[in-house]
Amino acid sequence: MDIQREDIDTLLKLQKAEIETVNIASLLRETDRKKSELDAKLSEFETGLNEHKKEFEKVGKDCREAEAEIQMNEQRIKTSGERLRQVKTNREYQALQREIDDGKKRTEELELLLLKYLQKQEKIENILKEQRSDFKQLAEKIKSDKQDIDKESKSHRKLFEKYKHQKETIGRNLKPEFLDLFNEIAESNGGLAVAPVKDEVCMGCFMNIPPQLYIEVLRGKSLILCPQCNRILYHADEA
Repeated sequence: MDIQREDIDTLLKLQKAEIETVNIASLLRETDRKKSELDAKLSEFETGLNEHKKEFEKVGKDCREAEAEIQMNEQRIKTSGERLRQVKTNREYQALQREIDDGKKRTEELELLLLKYLQKQEKIENILKEQRSDFKQLAEKIKSDKQDIDKESKSHRKLFEKYKHQKETIGRNLKPEFLDLFNEIAESNGGLAVAPVKDEVCMGCFMNIPPQLYIEVLRGKSLILCPQCNRILYHADEA
């Protein structure tokens, strides 16, 4: 495929803009990664906070159930005490007295259990209070950090659009077949589609090229690709 000096110059300009867009795209991906990490950090903290909220709610439920059972048990003891005054046989008296004694024992157990629940509830409540404060501070910090990242990202996006427009403008000055080939090579080589040749060495992959091919590059009349890295070659003095 025949090529002119002007085509090489245009390809080099296109490559400069291409490299800029590739580098900026990498920066944009990095800013997105940073924001994702910040979101993940906040989400992880929030998950821990929600777990303690659920635990607090469960302990609260346990407390209410224990209190309700204590009340029911006290009512049964009271009822049994009233019946105790009305019994006529020793057997009935002993049976009711056992019910009262068992009821009082159960009440003691429930009161100890309730105390344990209340202590646990207070402990979780203190943890939640501290976590809510920490979460608020963390959320504000992350919001500020993301705003800084967005400002930086906005600047990068403007540059990206600038070089993208440059690529489109420069590309219109190339033959379609040259542009298609450039884009294909650039996509698989991080934007580096054109490489100079010095002393029979491709400076794109630093591999020697055959002498005859080097002669063709020196002539600058044909489009030559590196046999190793497939980049478009040109003699360094042409740039």
